[in-house]
Amino acid sequence: MDNAFTVPRIGVCYYPEHWPEANWANDAKAMVDMGIRVVRIGEFAWSRLEATPGEFTFEWLQRAMDTLHNAGLSIVLGTPTATPPRWMLDKYPDLLAIDENGQPRGFGSRRHYCFSHLPYRDECRRIVTELALAFGHHPGVVGWQTDNEYGCHDTIPSYSSAALLGFQQWCEQQYETISKLNEAWGNVFWSMEYNDFDQIGFPVAAVTETNPAHRLAFWRFSSDQVVAFNRVQTEVLRQHCPQHDLIHNYMGNFVQFDHHAVAKDLDVASWDNYPLGFLTRDGFSEATQAKYLRTGHPDSSGFHHDLYRGCNQGRWWLMEQQPGPVNWAPYNPAPLDGMVRFWGWEAIAHGAEVVSYFRWRQCPFAQEQMHTGLCRPDGSMDVGGQEVTQLGKELQAMLSTSDAADLLAQRQAPVALVFDYTGLEAQRIQQPDGRTFDPLRYAQQVYGACRSLGVDVDILPKDANLTDYAVVLVTTNTLDDPEFCTQLDACRGHVVLMPRVGSKTQNNAIPANLPPGQLQALIPIKVVRSESLPHFIELSIDSNGNTMSAVHWRDTIESSLEPIGQFSDGSGFHYRQGRVHYLNACLSESSLETWLSTLFTEIGVIWVQLPDGVRTRTTTGGVWAFNFNSDTVAMPETVMDALGVGSDAKPLLGSLPLQPAAVALWSHSA
Repeated sequence: MDNAFTVPRIGVCYYPEHWPEANWANDAKAMVDMGIRVVRIGEFAWSRLEATPGEFTFEWLQRAMDTLHNAGLSIVLGTPTATPPRWMLDKYPDLLAIDENGQPRGFGSRRHYCFSHLPYRDECRRIVTELALAFGHHPGVVGWQTDNEYGCHDTIPSYSSAALLGFQQWCEQQYETISKLNEAWGNVFWSMEYNDFDQIGFPVAAVTETNPAHRLAFWRFSSDQVVAFNRVQTEVLRQHCPQHDLIHNYMGNFVQFDHHAVAKDLDVASWDNYPLGFLTRDGFSEATQAKYLRTGHPDSSGFHHDLYRGCNQGRWWLMEQQPGPVNWAPYNPAPLDGMVRFWGWEAIAHGAEVVSYFRWRQCPFAQEQMHTGLCRPDGSMDVGGQEVTQLGKELQAMLSTSDAADLLAQRQAPVALVFDYTGLEAQRIQQPDGRTFDPLRYAQQVYGACRSLGVDVDILPKDANLTDYAVVLVTTNTLDDPEFCTQLDACRGHVVLMPRVGSKTQNNAIPANLPPGQLQALIPIKVVRSESLPHFIELSIDSNGNTMSAVHWRDTIESSLEPIGQFSDGSGFHYRQGRVHYLNACLSESSLETWLSTLFTEIGVIWVQLPDGVRTRTTTGGVWAFNFNSDTVAMPETVMDALGVGSDAKPLLGSLPLQPAAVALWSHSA
């Protein structure tokens, strides 16, 4: 996945409605002095834009935008639909989303609407149209952000009456007749058959487990509702503002809808990166949290940068970057000195067009008053602001050099990781592989194993062109799909199929020809039994002279192929036909590195074991190194030589050894 060079810019999120108008001009000037060139505004301001129904007060926003533009800032205007005002609830009491226990997601915070509520969609169309007509030709506007963080606070599924009607209609559109639905879902089991679509309810509150086909259908419906809701806004903006980029800000470690489907209506994918919040919230071990408490996990940001870089032909922004302690995680430590700058450079090295920090000034009131900004509540510069100022100066210095384009332009990685949201959800729906296994985390571990070997990865949807990658890794494509099989068959590189790939039909049942379904056309194997393992069990594997360990999951295979390697009980591991591989077990993190390095060596992908906690990134003409450790790390000569820069190369940025939170950059001609 190649990416044309785009000059990166620094941005910030600003809320003029939170501050006296007398502050705006000084804030705008201070932003520009800091090196900021892009500002996002407006995404939560509906009550100030339309305090009462039909009475618009856009004048303050016009003045704010004029002030920002006159200071030299480009503007991304957010649509305010994530926060319907209180009068909207009076008008439509049923617009509230309902949780699975039947409780309304009440007013007093944000994201309280139901995606399926059609009158609210009309209200969104109306306010977006008014904004587009008012500001679509403002000289400062370069883009629009639709809504804000779809799904934040677990708000994708709704169990409202609007969602129920929408789901029933969706099922009728998908299956045409109730008999076809009954057959597809296997409703003969436990007498679950329906006589009509209006009998279908939500897959919740049953005595025991609900039908996995029903649950997957409801997930698909809920995801489609996000697509439809977003499209209401993009259609308006395409009509009135065709010259502007359309953007949405996704989240980290969030897979409740298909981001690739939403991206088809956008120009740019963006996401909101809070590495320390993710570390303490999202299930990392205590040892990992302790090691990376103030830097974030080495593969957390990189994984998401590459995931969202794969959504819109390589165009992506970082819309919100953590500037200091946040307010919403279980624990909220301060970043290590230098990390705010570090995270900005890391995003730029992964091809970000804009790195935008949240937020300009810490708010002294309401829910986010403990969330730091680049400036303190009194307006004085905070640590984050100091580091962004440094980043701005360094970036401008780099951009003034003749080789800036080569240093920053992206190149196709040697490895592709195929990421499928629906397939991942199918794994989550029925998890005989144990409560501690997370298919998203396993995909991240596969990615991390490559990165720990100094190998870059492109993360791509299943319909991407995979032909020219040296290695294609498949972990989340659970659903049997003949088109995807054709995609993989066209690959000229090696294809690695991991456990559970192709193990279910599109209706979440076992394929008639057994897993991996259609993929048997690529490799002659049948999965005849699968077993899950407690989190404290590791099975020993001997393969090509390497001792590895399997965790979580193991398949039993019938095949005419001789397995490569064996478990201690004599059963096979790793089946191969030509360039197609099937691994019949999940490997531990260290074993993933061992297995992948063996494959890379065989096929000529250059790799090197990086020092623990160090990650690299290779662009068209540059090699970057990032030290996530709180200690200084040396870069051995063997590592430098393998990276193609040589041990005596002088960094263009940073120095050796790598200090804590250090970034280094070398040029190379490879």
